[in-house]
Amino acid sequence: MADFARRDFLKRSMAAGSAAALAPSAFAQDKPSDMCIARWKGGDDFKQMAVRLTEEAMKNIGGMGRFVKKGDVVWVKPNMAWDRTPEQAANTNPDLVATVIRLCLEAGASKVKVGDRTCNESKKSYVRSGIEAAAKAAGAEVIYIDDNRFKEMTLGGKRLDKWPVYPEMAEANLLINCPIVKHHCLSKMTACMKGYMGVVGGERGQWHQDIPTCLSDITGFMKPRLCIVDAIRILTANGPTGGNLADVKVVKTVAAGTDIVALDAFAAEILGHKPADIETVLAGEKAGLGKIDYRSLALKEVEIA
Repeated sequence: MADFARRDFLKRSMAAGSAAALAPSAFAQDKPSDMCIARWKGGDDFKQMAVRLTEEAMKNIGGMGRFVKKGDVVWVKPNMAWDRTPEQAANTNPDLVATVIRLCLEAGASKVKVGDRTCNESKKSYVRSGIEAAAKAAGAEVIYIDDNRFKEMTLGGKRLDKWPVYPEMAEANLLINCPIVKHHCLSKMTACMKGYMGVVGGERGQWHQDIPTCLSDITGFMKPRLCIVDAIRILTANGPTGGNLADVKVVKTVAAGTDIVALDAFAAEILGHKPADIETVLAGEKAGLGKIDYRSLALKEVEIA
């Protein structure tokens, strides 16, 4: 009986193994995309648009639970450096930020912090952008950056060996970079890589001598795992400050992904550029931070009505 039982067990095990070998891998079927571009095809309810697009983009790259674990401290880093309204497209859409915060808390984050090193006065920028109120309502702690708290850290970059970085941003379990797509008078565009200037202190004007390399250095140090790009409204000229509604274009798009260079390449296209013509994007790929050809990734494009 024992030999029969053993032969029967081996036969069933081999059959199961053969079936598994022939069947499509469950992992392959469920593997999330590297990047999702979500486009809105509904009406002009910008709040609903921001919420739905952000949710859909995140869902298609595996959901926030892919990145946030129970008990994590998360820093959400939007563009909120300018004393501008959401309609002027100089700062990240506040409803996108609020949605990201909610998704983090639902995924089990113990705390979500929101903050950016501003260019205009912090109080005015945080309030007028709409982000402070939206973030607090969503359950986040809004942090006003204290210039005295920056700590010199070893970046080990080609241009930046050491530079002051905000410790709470660098030491969070996860920093989610949430930039808006904008024209920039110096680098032609600003999106994910440029957004990391908001985590550093010191004389950032020095970076303008070689901004592509400096941005590659800080990006490599931050080791981005997740970026969410706001292209609901974009600023097409006179950036990064903006102010004139004539420079704003409504695109109704949110992209999320794990490859920061790919997302910046997509942002460049939205602004009408060839990604390889943008020095910061090209430098990012050369530094091994990601791929310019975002369509070579596991990409999903969806339309939301």
